[in-house]
Amino acid sequence: MRIYLYVCCIYNSSLSIPRMVLLNYLAATDCRSRLRAALVLSTPWNVFVSSASLEQPVNYLLFNRPLTSTIRNTVQKYRDIIGKVLDVDYVLQSGSIREFDERYTSVVFGYKSCDDYYHHASPDNKLRNIRTPVLCINAADDPFSPLQGIPLDEASANPHVALLILAHGGHIGFLEGLFPNHQSYIDRVFKQFSGAAFCHWEDLRQLQKINFQPKAEKP
Repeated sequence: MRIYLYVCCIYNSSLSIPRMVLLNYLAATDCRSRLRAALVLSTPWNVFVSSASLEQPVNYLLFNRPLTSTIRNTVQKYRDIIGKVLDVDYVLQSGSIREFDERYTSVVFGYKSCDDYYHHASPDNKLRNIRTPVLCINAADDPFSPLQGIPLDEASANPHVALLILAHGGHIGFLEGLFPNHQSYIDRVFKQFSGAAFCHWEDLRQLQKINFQPKAEKP
């Protein structure tokens, strides 16, 4: 029996897309024959809440504006290609991640609106469907995933989901000590989790067989 451990801890794109994709994939797909466990770090659970957090004055200056500038530069680099389907100058006028998603992301991927895109991208409203054991680690002070957007009740109700919320850690930080130049907290957690996943694959398979009936999605 082969064991697959998928770890999604790389920051990529405007709102931590890979981690959200993994959770949405676990919720939408019967992965029991291939995946035994998953680990996600600093996932933005509700994109509306995350977007609002990043639009707060300090977060906008520290994170939102620099990230928007980076993705605008990427569009500028490939404007000859993108310009065949979109108004590049309009996209380059985006002053925030949400404006960029309104003018580029939601359009390119065929969503009716940015709100439609954010709703489909948010894992919080699909957490009840996950059957693969997954460890989700967040920090209460993460500006990309504020505490009020983390689905505490939904995670507690699903026996396949373990949600660990640290008081500090920011966005994929989790550093330790006054001078954090050694192994971080997350390094130890990853080592322990991956070791347990590979050593106890039979227990994980039995966990996936738990007859859990999810609640209906909130309107």
